[in-house]
Amino acid sequence: MADRHLEIEQKYDAEAGFVLPALDDLPGVSAVAEPRVHELHATYFDTPDLRLAAHGITLRRRRGGDDSGWHLKVPVGPDGKQEHRAPLGRPRVVPARLAGLVAVHTRGAEPAPVATLQTRRTVVVLRDADGTALAEVADDLVTAYRDAGDEPRRWREIEVELGTGGTDLLKAAGKRLRKAGARRAKSSSKLGRLLGEAVPAAPGATARAATRARLRELTANGKLPTVTAGDAVLGYLAAQLESLIEFDPRARQGEDDAVHRMRVATRRLRSTLQAYRPVLDPARTEPPQAELRRLAAVLGEVRDLEVLRMRFADGPPFLQDDLARRERGAYRRMNLALKETWYFELLDALDGLIADPPLGERADRKARKELPVLVSRVWERMATQYRTIEVVDDPDFARHETRKAAKRARYAAELATPVLGAAAKRVAKDAKRIQEVLGEHQDAVIAMEHLEAVRGRARTPQDAFALGVLYGREECRAGTARDRLAVTWSRTLGPSF
Repeated sequence: MADRHLEIEQKYDAEAGFVLPALDDLPGVSAVAEPRVHELHATYFDTPDLRLAAHGITLRRRRGGDDSGWHLKVPVGPDGKQEHRAPLGRPRVVPARLAGLVAVHTRGAEPAPVATLQTRRTVVVLRDADGTALAEVADDLVTAYRDAGDEPRRWREIEVELGTGGTDLLKAAGKRLRKAGARRAKSSSKLGRLLGEAVPAAPGATARAATRARLRELTANGKLPTVTAGDAVLGYLAAQLESLIEFDPRARQGEDDAVHRMRVATRRLRSTLQAYRPVLDPARTEPPQAELRRLAAVLGEVRDLEVLRMRFADGPPFLQDDLARRERGAYRRMNLALKETWYFELLDALDGLIADPPLGERADRKARKELPVLVSRVWERMATQYRTIEVVDDPDFARHETRKAAKRARYAAELATPVLGAAAKRVAKDAKRIQEVLGEHQDAVIAMEHLEAVRGRARTPQDAFALGVLYGREECRAGTARDRLAVTWSRTLGPSF
């Protein structure tokens, strides 16, 4: 059983007397297999306040059919769901991997049974001329219970799930079913149909969506003069929190670039709370900053090792093996940290900033007047830090601090771009160029430090020579970055609002 599967399907309600129409002449279909009948028994799990259902997520343990086991389904687009699977295991113990994938929503609350569904399923498979399964059509007779003593609810529904077929087949099958008397289902899941109005709105997601929508509406409809500094800051914070939540489960699975994207969202959140302090009340924005820094450090350990592994892909085997082992350990520590109470409390606190904004004294000022002042202030801090590189005892440290200041300037300008347009966009690009040059230098410095640390573990003269070659390459990269920095800085103009 594959542990992950992209499910694309459509559901239709059908009356008791509905007769499945002929499907063998649909696009690409050459044959319809003989019907198979399955008896399915599924227990659905959620938190007591139905947090998963509020996000359109279903988590169940199902017996019967060809795919007995645990199924976690997460919405992906209008007709798609990313399905994660695990073996049956214990009846009331959610597999740790699946629990981790929804932890960003459950936030420490333990999922428990919330409904039981018994389904008599009749399945026909639509095949092409080569016998490949293009789609499955399931005719389900459902009996559902919220609690053991409740009266059961019964209904019939038809599911069309794509295999190798395309959306044209999905569309044609739906048209045929509707012509035969079926109706497009109002709910995308059986659990959603059973729970109905008991499913609450997801407060955090609702507030984030509303905040972002307000800023989009104001900036897209010629209402820029009415946009306040508070509107701009909250819209950006909502977008970054949404990104953090999106990449949380992907980072836990070790998907490519997911830890990096989650870390960037974390840094943007923290940078915004720092750079736009006059817009938000520090009494509520300062506590989350410490936890955002903690989260960035947890993610940073993994990301730094990812960068080293990719940087030394041509290094000696012992070096690659050591980095792979350390990276696995960093992932384990990250996944443990993302289960801890402080992380869930941080998510709640950030949601609270959006749902109940702690607006400061400058929040109601016009964004077109206030944002240039704040962006320029962050840029000047970066410029001041840059000027220290040539006068301090540790120029590498000063370069690293300048890089961090460049990130803050970039993020501050990105926030202002929907309101200030090209002028802010140019500042963001200038800051990004400086950040990237200094990033290359910092990566080279970290790489050299790592090579110094492991050189004593070289097993052969060949390994020692290879480490020396890598060190020389990184030294050249660092020097090139230092040379590029002066040129890059000379080409930046700074804010001109």
